[in-house]
Order: sequence, then structure tokens, then C-alpha cells
Amino acid sequence: MKRVCASVALLLSALVVSSGSHSQDGLPVLEGPYLGQTQPGLTPEVFAPGIVSTENWEIEGVFAPGMKEFYFTRNGGEYSKATIVGMRFKDDRWQKFAEFSRPGEVFISVDGKTMHLGNKYRERTDAGWSEMKDLGSQFEGIRIMRLTASAAGTYYLDEARGVMRYSRLIDGKHEKPIALSAEINAGEWTAHPFIAPDESYLIWDTEKEEGHGGGDLYISFRQENGSWGAAINMGAAINTDLEEGFGGVTPDGKFFFFHRFLSEGKANIFWVDAQIIETLRPKP
Repeated sequence: MKRVCASVALLLSALVVSSGSHSQDGLPVLEGPYLGQTQPGLTPEVFAPGIVSTENWEIEGVFAPGMKEFYFTRNGGEYSKATIVGMRFKDDRWQKFAEFSRPGEVFISVDGKTMHLGNKYRERTDAGWSEMKDLGSQFEGIRIMRLTASAAGTYYLDEARGVMRYSRLIDGKHEKPIALSAEINAGEWTAHPFIAPDESYLIWDTEKEEGHGGGDLYISFRQENGSWGAAINMGAAINTDLEEGFGGVTPDGKFFFFHRFLSEGKANIFWVDAQIIETLRPKP
């Protein structure tokens, strides 16, 4: 499966835009929620075509809590390597405000105060984001691509060519990561976990013989006894014979985002009404 290893050194630069019909970087003026896009129903649609999703390689789209910042990764066009692009809602419109190299895949904590980037993280400050910091010695030796965290601070993380794990926050410190069950860690590649804020479900992608082809998105619901239920393929509404991955729900709980690799060098970000998750929940 196609995956891109994390880049190195973080470089941040602010971009000033004009107030005309197009910004100085060529983007049209975007007003309203969700970059001004028409909201989808239960059929996935390309997110922000021609703006975020283009003829290049765009993956890993995430909103920050408050829905006033959006981050995604692009490769191609003006970017010769995978670059994280940040957009911010300011002065009643969306503007590209940052771009930086990709040390890991972006996840913003539930409280909006921490930007996780694989084995690294940054903390929100009055001026923006802090310098890069390390997770700690208990995560050394784990080449993390995506790390997400619940409202209680429990980490769910993957490992390039490895297994998915969780790490609870105990007395203010995260424990050494523990492997998730063998049923969840099944498939040729098991990666990119997304944990619901209340830890009621877990979403990830993997490749299995019984899947739709390429990588598919799966979901597991928390059982009454605290264990994880069966791995459920998210179905033909989400998965195709191409490769889907990096699923996650927006902080407002309304939409499910994921990306799809369409051809060599091209991938786009898709979104769909998050109610699709409830259609997959096993009936009592």
C-alpha cells in the first residue's frame, strides 16, 4: 500500500492574503463553515474540489476544535515533497496561513491545545504553536505515523510496518504503549487509528483479502465490558477497489473525513455525513 514516510525539520511561514475575490496565493475567497463548501449527505463527496482536492496528492484532512482551522497534506504542484498546509477562518473568510514540512500526521487534541505530529507535538501559545517537543522515552523506538487522543487523554497510535497501540494517561503521565487486540491488529497493514473523543468507537485502515481492494476503512465499537467489538468494514459507501485511509470525524461530530488514492501521484480528500457511522453500529 502507498504510504509516505514522515519528513524532518519543521518550518513555519505565515502567508498574507488580500481581501479581493482571490487571495495572493490564487485561492478564491472562501466564506462560511467548512471552507464554504456545500455539505454532503450519506454519499461521500470530494472535499473542496479545486481548492483542497486538486490534480495533485492531497491527504490527511483535519479540522481543529472550534472548526476555525483546517490542515491537510499536499504533494505536487508547488510542493516537491509532502507539505502540511494550514487554513484559518479570519476576518470572515478562510485564508491559507501556514505551510510546513511533515514530521508526522496532524491531529489536534480535543481541547485544541496540542498538535500531535507522530512522535512529536506542539503546544498552542498566544503567538500560535510552540516549537516541536518529543512525546517521551516510553514512545522511543516506535515510528509513529498517526497519533490521536481521546478526551480523557488516552493515545491511540500506529507504527510504520507495525501494530496499533494505546497508552492511557495515568497520574499525569502516559504509560508504555500496549498493543490492541489481535482482531484489530489484523491485515497486511494496520494503521492511522482515530479514537472517538469518548472512546466509544475506533476507526482505522488496513488491507484484507475479504476487503473491497487496496486499503479499506474499518470500525470497532466499544462493548459494555470495555472490550472492542468485531472489526467492521465500513462498506461500499466508503470503500472501493482503490485505497481509502485516514478516517476521522470532525470535532463538531457532524462529518466523517477520509482520503482516497485515485491514481499514481493523485489522491483526494472526501467527506460524508457522520451519521454513516451509526448505520454501521450493531443492533442490540
